[in-house]
Amino acid sequence: MTVLDLETAQKVLDSQPFSRLVGARITAFGGGAATLEIDGREELRQQNGFLHGGVLAYAADNALTFAAGTTLGPAVLTGGFSIQYLRPATGTGLVARADVVHTGRRQAVARCELFTVGEDGTKTLCAVAQGTVLNAMSS
Repeated sequence: MTVLDLETAQKVLDSQPFSRLVGARITAFGGGAATLEIDGREELRQQNGFLHGGVLAYAADNALTFAAGTTLGPAVLTGGFSIQYLRPATGTGLVARADVVHTGRRQAVARCELFTVGEDGTKTLCAVAQGTVLNAMSS
């Protein structure tokens, strides 16, 4: 199995045009976990000024998949995930932290917590997600 490091994981993320569009970056990667961060730009907000739910879903999807990639290898695909929005995503940025709960030969299950970042750096939980990631090589 090919092992990825943080630098390689960021290159993989950068190869996704949509990830470049939202300005996503991986700030932690390895050992069954990954953290993805996005600055809270105006273009990513909805009509009430909150970060759009689609941005949160994108962040959860990628954080879950990258976390699972640390245990399954680099050839992974999202099998499915669910997200629960707990409060509006306000603040200057978003942090999505995912951890693998279980890894098998063909799939992994991971959980993700999403936090908004306040002006003072305070993180507030705004959503949680859980998903299944598939090893694309065993399909």
